[in-house]
Amino acid sequence: MALFSARPAAPNLHCPNSLSLSLSFLCPLKNPSWFLVNPSSPPNIEFAKGGISNEPLLQKPPSSPTGLSSRGDQASDQLENILTDTQLSKFKRLHLATLIELKLLFLLAGPTAIVYMINYLTSTFTQIFSGHLGNLELAAASLGNNGIQVLTYGFMLGMGSAVETLSGQAFGAGRYEMLGIYLQRAFIILMAAGVPLTVIYIFSKPILIFLGQSSTIASAASMFVYGLISQIFVYAAIFPIQKFLQAQSIVAPSAYVSAGTLVPHLFFSWLVIYKFGLGLFGASLLLSLSGWVTVVAQFIYILKSERCKYTWTEFRMEAFSGLPEFLKLSISSAVMLCLECCTTINGWVFMISVGFNEAASVRVSNELGAGNPRSAAFSVIVVASLSFIIAVIIAAGLLVLHHLCPLLAITVILNGIQPVLSGVAVGCGWQTFVAYVNVGCYYGVGIPLGILLGFKFNFGAKGIWFGMIGGTTMQTTILMWVTYRTDWLLIKRLDQWKIKQEPMEKD
Repeated sequence: MALFSARPAAPNLHCPNSLSLSLSFLCPLKNPSWFLVNPSSPPNIEFAKGGISNEPLLQKPPSSPTGLSSRGDQASDQLENILTDTQLSKFKRLHLATLIELKLLFLLAGPTAIVYMINYLTSTFTQIFSGHLGNLELAAASLGNNGIQVLTYGFMLGMGSAVETLSGQAFGAGRYEMLGIYLQRAFIILMAAGVPLTVIYIFSKPILIFLGQSSTIASAASMFVYGLISQIFVYAAIFPIQKFLQAQSIVAPSAYVSAGTLVPHLFFSWLVIYKFGLGLFGASLLLSLSGWVTVVAQFIYILKSERCKYTWTEFRMEAFSGLPEFLKLSISSAVMLCLECCTTINGWVFMISVGFNEAASVRVSNELGAGNPRSAAFSVIVVASLSFIIAVIIAAGLLVLHHLCPLLAITVILNGIQPVLSGVAVGCGWQTFVAYVNVGCYYGVGIPLGILLGFKFNFGAKGIWFGMIGGTTMQTTILMWVTYRTDWLLIKRLDQWKIKQEPMEKD
C-alpha cells in the first residue's frame, strides 16, 4: 500500500457556503461563525481507502502518554472546545479563541524566527569578516554566500518540509512513533541529495565562469565555496531535526543552541581569518563547523529529553520503506520553497515571515492530525491576519522613516502574506500543487514580465522588479483563493500510517 496513494494532487476546493473559510484581511467571511458551530452529529468523514479502520476524521486521537502532553496540547484542546461551545456567545468565543491562538502562534513563531535570524546573522558576519580582507574577498564571499549557497539553503529547507507535514499531522493524531521514522527517512533522502550538490560545489569555478563571472572572482568564490561543502550535509541534518522538534511545538531549544553558537563563531572567525591567516577558505570552513555544532547539540537534546522519548525511540528499518513517496513530497516541497527563498529581497522581513510560516504549518498540521478542522481553519485566519498587519506596519515604517520607494513596501507586504499561505499548504500537504503554482507564476509570469518591462520598455531594474512583484502577486492571489475555497471538514490526513502502532507504556 503506497504511503501517499490516496493523497489528491490538489486541495479539495469544493466548499459549501456554510463551510467557507476566508482570510479576514481579504474579504468578509461568507459565514463568519461556521467554525463556532457545535454540530449535533458530525459528518461521517472517513480516511482514504485503506486507512486506519476507516475511522472518522473528526474522531479524537488517543490520549498523550504521560510526560508527552504540554501546555500547548492543552491549549489546542481548549481552543477546539471553545469554538464548539454553544453556551458561550459568538463574541466571547471569538475573543477567547483569538487569545489562545495568539499565544500558541507567538510561542511557535517567536523562537523560530530567532533561529533563522541568528543563522542569517552568522552567515552575514562571516561575509563581513571576509570583506575586511579586501574587495575581491568581499565579492567572492557575497557570490558564494548569496549565490550558490542560498540555492542549497532553499532546496534543503524545502526538502525538510516533508518532515514538517507528516510529523505535524502524525503528532496531532497521536502516532508519536512515526515522527522518528519520518526524521530518519529525511536523513536518508537529504544526505543522498547532498551528493549531487557537492559535485556542483566542486565545479563551482567553471560554472561561475560559464555564467559570466571573471576568472579572478570565480577562483576566489570557489575557494569560499569549497569550505561550505560540509555545510550541505549540515543542512541535510539540521532542517529535518528542526522540523521534527517544531512538529511537537518544541522550539526554544533550537533558539538557545543557535544563540549559544553565535558569539563563539565570531571569536573563532576573527582567530581563523586574521591570526591564522586561513582567509576565505577558513572563514567558510568555520561557518560549516558552527553548523555541525548546532546539529550535534540538537540531536543530543532529542536523545536525552523526556519530551522526545516517545517520538524518538531508536533507528528502525521502517525508515527505508516508503522512500520514493517521501522523496516525491520532499522534491515538491523543495521546488515550492526554493523559489520563494531566491526571490526574497528583504532578508530580515523574510525571517520574520518564515517564523509565521513555520507556526502556521505546525498549527494546521497538528490540528488536522488531531481531527480539529475548526481549530485549523481558525488558526489560518489568525496567523494570516497577524502576519499581514505586521507586514503593513513594517512597510509603512519604511516609507515614512526612510522615504523608500513604494515597490519595496509592496514587496514587504507580499513577503508577509505569501510565506504564511505556503506554511498552510505545507501543513495540509499541498506541496505538489503549490510547486506548480510557484513555477507557473515565477517563470510563466514574473520573469517574462520583468524582461519585457526592463528591456523592451526600458524601465531597467524597476521593470524587472515590477515583473517579480507581478509574479508574486499572482501566486499570493491563487493561494488566497485556494485557502478561501477549501472545505476544512473534508481534508484528510496525508499519511495512512501503515506501520502497526504498538501500545506505549506509561512510566
